[in-house]
Amino acid sequence: MKVKICGLTKVEHVEACVKHGSDYCGFILNYPKSHRYIQFEKAKELISIERKKTKYVGVLVNPKKGELEKFSKLNLDYFQIYGNYNEKSIYNIKSKFGKKIIIAIQVKERKDIFNYTKFEKVADIILWDSSGYELSLEWDFDWIKSIQTNTTKMIAGKININKLEKIFNLTDIIDVSGALETNKVKDIIKIKNFLNTIKRMKNEN
Repeated sequence: MKVKICGLTKVEHVEACVKHGSDYCGFILNYPKSHRYIQFEKAKELISIERKKTKYVGVLVNPKKGELEKFSKLNLDYFQIYGNYNEKSIYNIKSKFGKKIIIAIQVKERKDIFNYTKFEKVADIILWDSSGYELSLEWDFDWIKSIQTNTTKMIAGKININKLEKIFNLTDIIDVSGALETNKVKDIIKIKNFLNTIKRMKNEN
């Protein structure tokens, strides 16, 4: 199981994620309602940090064409996209801007998890997330046990260190943010402990 740490806003936090082995780092690029939102120049600074094996992800909510053009100039590995899109529009974004795509499926009730099927052929990763953007909500991760897909699976929604044992074999990637914060700011000690716990669990399995 791999880890994406999302909502990074400071150099030292990105460096800690890379140092301790986060597989993905996420940056909130166009959603200013979030306290994790960063402006373009800050994004450029953070994304310029040596990433080693870590992949950098630009998180976009209903991105407009101009925003996609702008953010495509950043050295990102992925666009993570929230919004009302179809397979063709995501294919066009992927081919035009040359970024791998994480499609976010927002889950409020069980039937929502099956919305992934229209993106299976075009998405590199499918993310099942809670229905509240900034206000992360819980949902039953066991719902994805029934999903059979060859596309890489990611889950998000109030994931914390105490849930790792339960979800370890459910998904390919977990997406974490708030659990690694203190007073709404990423906490390097929490980042380190979380990533070290994942490493230990991998060694035990």
